[in-house]
Amino acid sequence: MTLKPETKRYLRTLLVLGRASNLPTVWSNCLAGWLISGASSFVGLMLLSASATCLYVGGMYLNDAFDVEFDRQNRKERPIPSGAISAGDVWGYGFSWLGLGLALAYFFSVTFFTLAVMLLLSILLYDAIHKAIAFSPVIMASCRFFLFLMAATVGRNALVGLGVWTALALGCYIVGLSYVARRESVRGPVRYWPCLFLGAPIFLAWLVNEGDYRKQSLLLSVILLLWILRCLSHTFLAAEKNIGRTVSGLLAGIVLVDLLASTGAAPGWLFVFTLLFGLSLLFQRYIPAT
Repeated sequence: MTLKPETKRYLRTLLVLGRASNLPTVWSNCLAGWLISGASSFVGLMLLSASATCLYVGGMYLNDAFDVEFDRQNRKERPIPSGAISAGDVWGYGFSWLGLGLALAYFFSVTFFTLAVMLLLSILLYDAIHKAIAFSPVIMASCRFFLFLMAATVGRNALVGLGVWTALALGCYIVGLSYVARRESVRGPVRYWPCLFLGAPIFLAWLVNEGDYRKQSLLLSVILLLWILRCLSHTFLAAEKNIGRTVSGLLAGIVLVDLLASTGAAPGWLFVFTLLFGLSLLFQRYIPAT
């Protein structure tokens, strides 16, 4: 069956609103947290990923809904100001996705559901005020922090200390990423020092891994570091600054952060992370990451 052109355009609008190109990074967060906590049933991982996907997509929809006035002035190509979809529909879709994500979280433990509520509140807080405050990168980081903790409660060992520290390191990476992303819409120079937060996962890997695990983590750390430097070069070294390219690359790099966090996992899972990284880059060719 061939879809009508208007149907294709509407479906693309929905994918753009949900920043669907970033979904592989959400799935990699779920996989890494699940592995760190000892893994468990594959069904649990799939249900976790479904809940996380719904919460992420809902948050992205509401991000556009809250930002509609800003976008009308500065980003007229976005779905609402361009007329591709109405603001009312976006509000409705956004809260529906969030409701579905929270409903799926109900099938897990009380701890998981509580963390899902914390994630949802962080999403709403970020969407509502991120354009108005300077520390919005910290709120964005809290979203990934709670998502990773959710994943780390699903495994056999529940929420272990390494899961918490890894969630914090991931949060630091998101702070650095979000700072650079904020420069796309906020005038002013891009300072170097907030980008140091991007190295937190590498520092943690060096602290917690020993023996053969350290050798593997060093290799993965080098890969992540080279990717971070490559992404930052588009903002700090290029003759013509391209912050959007930096941000898109760093978003895909979340998968590499999760890969590093999963040092010691079976080779099959490492291949899955590599596949998710490739999917993120591939999806970005068709759906904007920001």
